[in-house]
Amino acid sequence: MNNNVDVVVIGLGPGGEDLATRLAKAGRSVVAVEGRLVGGECPYYGCVPTKMMIRAAQVLAEGRRIDGLAGSAEVRPDWTTVATRIRQEATDNWNDQVAVDRLEKAGVRFVRGWGKITAPGQVTVSTPDGEQVFQASRGIAVNPGTAPAVPGLEGLADTPFWTNRDAVATEEVPASLIVLGGGPIGAEFAQVFARFGAQVTVVQSADRLLPRDEPEAGALLAEVFTAEGITVRTGARAQRVVYNPGEFTLHMSDGAELRAQQLLVAAGRKVDLAGLGVGAFGLDESARTIPVDDRMRAADGLWAIGDIAGEGAFTHVSMYQARIAANDILGVDGEPANYRALPWVTFTEPEVGAVGLTEQAARDKGIRVRTGITQVPSSTRGWIHKGEGFIKLVEDADRGVLIGATSAGPVGGEVLGALAVAVQGEVPVATLSEMIWAYPTFHRAIGEAVNDLTKQ
Repeated sequence: MNNNVDVVVIGLGPGGEDLATRLAKAGRSVVAVEGRLVGGECPYYGCVPTKMMIRAAQVLAEGRRIDGLAGSAEVRPDWTTVATRIRQEATDNWNDQVAVDRLEKAGVRFVRGWGKITAPGQVTVSTPDGEQVFQASRGIAVNPGTAPAVPGLEGLADTPFWTNRDAVATEEVPASLIVLGGGPIGAEFAQVFARFGAQVTVVQSADRLLPRDEPEAGALLAEVFTAEGITVRTGARAQRVVYNPGEFTLHMSDGAELRAQQLLVAAGRKVDLAGLGVGAFGLDESARTIPVDDRMRAADGLWAIGDIAGEGAFTHVSMYQARIAANDILGVDGEPANYRALPWVTFTEPEVGAVGLTEQAARDKGIRVRTGITQVPSSTRGWIHKGEGFIKLVEDADRGVLIGATSAGPVGGEVLGALAVAVQGEVPVATLSEMIWAYPTFHRAIGEAVNDLTKQ
């Protein structure tokens, strides 16, 4: 087959798959390379199966709330139902044939293997049948995603610890679980397994859960987790791990020893730029991300999208960047990348949705800020649902517009939508203060937060 093509796409997470498809449908010859599963982490180990787990855990929690609200009920968790649904409905038993067929139907030539840039415009792919070399006349696009980062704790490497991939694929809930890491991934898994009966301890080296979010969000989750029986240890550092059959012992820097049947490592993500070969374009292969411009160009003839582009490891960011990169590769005058209203959601209960800048991030940029906050339980809908959470707004006081917001509470990620529009559109706070907010809704709390902002 002809190995001279217009574009080679290395890495087929959601963004890479979308980019390759767009280019092929526009009539370009495209080779797409993936060594794992087409679709990436999201449909097989991330977004989709974990939200199935979270939804199941929420249903259990709702059942336990029947007492005091609607009568009485006995709730008996059964992980078998969850594991079966993940295997059959979400991942097709971790088989990507449907995604491969979809890609090839769009006109993309798919190659299963590991792609490495061996010269500008050249990609060498290691496949089970040997190496193939492709020449890309227009250029190369990379979307390699990330893999679970494993800290160099003494003794850890020799143990059967879990990463997110193992946790998603598990057929049973451990009796006890230590979660190493209190970011979004660790927090979501901690609550899921606790609600299914595991005794869970979260160990977080930072001084709060969800350190990227507003401090109020971490404090809220810590309070909720504690009420649900989850032990939260923040500002805690692990030193070494000892494993005996059926039990992990985590030795802490303060002398404490934590024991559990299973250990889940949720300590961030990593990328292998050296394995990707970006040094062929003169880029730093020891870096954590690849610098790109607002058209996703990393160098002449090289585009980078997704996690490695440094704007967050989110499927929606990768898909957004795919559109921008595709336009640039095709010579279409599309919009430049703009992350003013970049949103993210942690799907714990309460959900924590955020968009734009946090208060501290805004201050670090030298912006004069005002903040407004309201508690969800103080709203009528929050009171009815016995919900917990808050809405916090961050305003650029000199321009009078929102530059950030957090919506934490029942369906917090959905309420975030209105705030994301306000940040993206740079809607004046004065205009928001004149809005009519439907009653009684969760989003009506936005109006109360605006009122708090304008009182200052």
